[in-house]
Amino acid sequence: MRKLPPLNAIRAFEAAARHESFTAAANELCVTVTAISHQVRQLEAMLGRKLFERSGRAVVLTAEGQSVFPLLRDGFDRMASAFAAIRPPADGDAITVSTTRAFAERWLMPRLASFNAAFPAVVVHIDAAEDVVTPGSKGIDLAVRYGQADRAEQASVLFTDNYIAVAASAICPSTARLAIDDFRPRPLLAYRWKNVTLDSPAWSTWLAGISHDTGRDFRISWYSEEPLALHAAERGLGPLLCSDALVGDQLREGKLRRIDGPALPGFAFRLVEAAGAARRKSLAAFVDWLRGEAATFRAAAVPLMTRAA
Repeated sequence: MRKLPPLNAIRAFEAAARHESFTAAANELCVTVTAISHQVRQLEAMLGRKLFERSGRAVVLTAEGQSVFPLLRDGFDRMASAFAAIRPPADGDAITVSTTRAFAERWLMPRLASFNAAFPAVVVHIDAAEDVVTPGSKGIDLAVRYGQADRAEQASVLFTDNYIAVAASAICPSTARLAIDDFRPRPLLAYRWKNVTLDSPAWSTWLAGISHDTGRDFRISWYSEEPLALHAAERGLGPLLCSDALVGDQLREGKLRRIDGPALPGFAFRLVEAAGAARRKSLAAFVDWLRGEAATFRAAAVPLMTRAA
């Protein structure tokens, strides 16, 4: 037989360690703060080791607490996954997805209705922000990350993108082929990248790809956010160098047109799931749907990734 401390004491310790707060643990487990404190002290007495250092309302794991907490956390995650695997999505079952504002607005949301129709019992919450949020924290079940993907991460990649120059059809000349010089005297549009670790595609590189004099009369109008620059391009304020993943629908609908020039290599959109969440049926259904949408997008995007004719 396994010799285990009382399960309530283990749960109280794991919740308090995860939240770094007895109060938050009490709220999660629907008990009083006094009950959490008593259960943790009971566990410490049985082990003969202190698990927390207490300073007023703050609690910090001791070295012994730090050694045992990850094992307990992973154990509870696995137990949750085991039961979730045999429980169908219930009415009101919800998942929360973290991604950038531009990807949420331009790629995910236009496709979300098909998931809602297929899985009406599952509610999808979108947490759109530029800050990287670790799945498992702040209620995030799944993140769509954008950036470099190493060999070990290839299985999680939805697709990679390319950077092309586009402009609103309303300001394009009625010719089969568009040149960047067709858009003078409008400025080139650009936005400031939030992730400074990425070597972002730039107009200078794109212009060099068509052997263009990069210093000849071109001005750049900068936007602080990627979605703002995309809206500016759609409203005819100038050409924009942007991800083909975010304008593919607008190109196919004829709202935007591609300007002749190179397709600069971009980065990977990949999935990162919260530990212990992979076997939840609602999340598994969403991930399967997302991969199917990504495969459809890749097939439709092939013509957009070639050099403009």
